[in-house]
Amino acid sequence: MPELPEVEVLRRSLEPRLVGRRIERVEVFSPALREPLDRRRLRSLAGRRIVALRRRGKYLWIDCEGGRTLVVHLGMSGRLTLVPARTPRETHEHLALRLDRGGRLRLRDPRRFGAAFVAATRRLESDPRFLRLGREPLGAPLTGADLELLAIGRHGPVKSFLMDAGRIVGVGNIYASEALHGARIRPDRSVARLSAASWERLARAVVAVLEAAIREGGTTLNDFTDGAGNDGEFQVSLAVYGREGEPCPRCGGRVRRIVQSGRSSFFCPRCQR
Repeated sequence: MPELPEVEVLRRSLEPRLVGRRIERVEVFSPALREPLDRRRLRSLAGRRIVALRRRGKYLWIDCEGGRTLVVHLGMSGRLTLVPARTPRETHEHLALRLDRGGRLRLRDPRRFGAAFVAATRRLESDPRFLRLGREPLGAPLTGADLELLAIGRHGPVKSFLMDAGRIVGVGNIYASEALHGARIRPDRSVARLSAASWERLARAVVAVLEAAIREGGTTLNDFTDGAGNDGEFQVSLAVYGREGEPCPRCGGRVRRIVQSGRSSFFCPRCQR
């Protein structure tokens, strides 16, 4: 599933190619997504220029003239790509925006867990979908004290805490495993047992892993591409995720896999204690 780095990579790849462009026509081919596409509201974007691209958690916000924003969530298999206007429609292409100067921004989602909807720009921050989202890990400096404060009253595993979007957004399964490895903390350790020094190492590791993933174009294991259709390369740099039985790049210990809440967690039992 695309996480914060992938959506930020998508935003950065599309921003210079979309801002200032006018939406000439909106085509809805198949409304069957997690939230059914609203043809009428989507078509209200026709004639408006795109003025900005923003991100909130794993949502991409495409702000348009007249106070309207197209919100896109890629779900598990979504791709949002800008292609030439005459490019044939793909299988599982749900939505397309025809742009001036030739071009088509298309949303393709084979597994149909994604979403696309139009909302009033000034009301986005108060939309129920975003009110419940937690702290952004990038932007304002994230500190160990921030994480420790967010964990007050909790006693569960630290990896589950990192993946709780109501506390901190965008740290999915891959990046949680990688950040915990960077901080030398076991994924099943209780947040109630972490010291201030451990929280500080973890905060630095979360930021470092997310920023590295963005620099390398995100992680492409199955479906993700940026707005031009390019795969990410961070999967080459993964230290522990998906590397069960391989040597830890830091200490040489064997990477182990455990299952937490139905998700695989990877760690080195020698240097993550």
